[in-house]
Amino acid sequence: PDQAEQPASPRYEMQLKGAGPTPFCRGADGRAVLRSSIREFLASEAMHHLGVKTTRALSLVVSDGPDGDTSMRPWYSEDSKRNVPSMDDPRLAQYTDAQKRQILAQLQVQARDNPDIMIEEPCAITCRVSPSFVRVGHLDLFARRATKASGMDDGKQYDTSTPEWEALEKLIWHAAYREFPKTAYDPYKDSDDIGNAAKALLKCSMNGIATMVAGWIRVGFTQGNFNADNCLVGGRQMDYGPFGFVDEYHPLYAKWTGSGEHFGFLNQPQAGFTNFAVMVESVLPVISAHCGAEEASKFKEELMAEGAAMFQGKVDEVFRAKLGFHPTDEAADELWSELEPLFRETRVDWTMFWRQLYEVVKQFPVTPDASTDYGDMLKVLVADDGKRAGSSPFYEELSTESRAKYLKWIKEWRETLVASYKEDGASAKGVAADAATGEDISSEERMRLANPKYILRERTLVDAYGKAANGDEYMIKELLDLVEHPYDEGTEA
Repeated sequence: PDQAEQPASPRYEMQLKGAGPTPFCRGADGRAVLRSSIREFLASEAMHHLGVKTTRALSLVVSDGPDGDTSMRPWYSEDSKRNVPSMDDPRLAQYTDAQKRQILAQLQVQARDNPDIMIEEPCAITCRVSPSFVRVGHLDLFARRATKASGMDDGKQYDTSTPEWEALEKLIWHAAYREFPKTAYDPYKDSDDIGNAAKALLKCSMNGIATMVAGWIRVGFTQGNFNADNCLVGGRQMDYGPFGFVDEYHPLYAKWTGSGEHFGFLNQPQAGFTNFAVMVESVLPVISAHCGAEEASKFKEELMAEGAAMFQGKVDEVFRAKLGFHPTDEAADELWSELEPLFRETRVDWTMFWRQLYEVVKQFPVTPDASTDYGDMLKVLVADDGKRAGSSPFYEELSTESRAKYLKWIKEWRETLVASYKEDGASAKGVAADAATGEDISSEERMRLANPKYILRERTLVDAYGKAANGDEYMIKELLDLVEHPYDEGTEA
């Protein structure tokens, strides 16, 4: 970066996934198989068009033909199945139907079988592109090396003369230059003020990671293995290994047997904050060495408090927008708190529910004299699988009790929403403030863009890579076209 001239247009780095052994492949073969490569190719494009920052797949090359390379990978046999009881299991007799559904949903999340066979699969190489591939784990590794090599002089100061310390500072400058040049590099590089550059890097990264994980909640994405090694400093999604989009809602939904609760769906913002905390600890020694230990300690305390509020605030903004409110309108917060338990009581599809709620707003516009026909609104929300197969967001017909609960919630949601868009309402004020800064977007359009209609369903991915393994790539192209327009209505066909 010292000699490089910053380009007028973005510069991208390339990275090959599956090209063979590297120093970091931990004894494995360093290859990727076609199945996982197709998943990453489609998922990274889907996330890009959903509006979540991500690395992208420039190309996918398969090793095919009679001499094509293959690798052995663990997989599931036809006999592999989860042992989850049914609703009529006598052990659940003491519970109500709603309680049984919650218990079974929890067991379904926890009862993940591990792969039980090895299968041979064709190899493939994906070329990823990104402005940077600097991971939080890189900073963590360099910081551990630097602090171990430098030790502490008199127990108070780091020895900053070691090669390891120099490497850590170079990595911080590199990350600042590649990810946030205008805010974390340009103002500080000429004066060699790495202490304040490191502070700026942390603040920018905090915002990026918080925005990314909140975006995952918005679109129903689960990363599966979101540790510091899989977290880019710039707040950009990468490394689509174990991942999935939420079908039937559960707060701990995950697509990998090793995800545990800590990487469960609604726990992902906390996992992101944990990764950010690792980054803070990795960069803090440099701040301490250049700005003083006392200033570094105070900065850390203030930054972590600010970060905790930001990570939660970004998630709050997501739910407000999904519910049709302005992202700054706190009136929506209680509505989500009341809706989430209903989700757990009923088998509901995450993506379809929110899109149907948007449909309610479309058919019953939010105006000062808005309709109060809450029963008809519930009909729109629930839809009718009998009239149009697959149109309802519920996997089972709602009981009379559940319908009554949803009707009560819709009434409260609708009344709060209408009041919020009146002249003195919080959402109306938020829209006016946006308009004053040049952002012209209607409340209905904002809600549409918070609730995608199309995501990558696991069954379609399985179908796509299964056919591709036999030389039929048509479905990959079809899915690619679909994920490029996730918020459109599509066709009735």
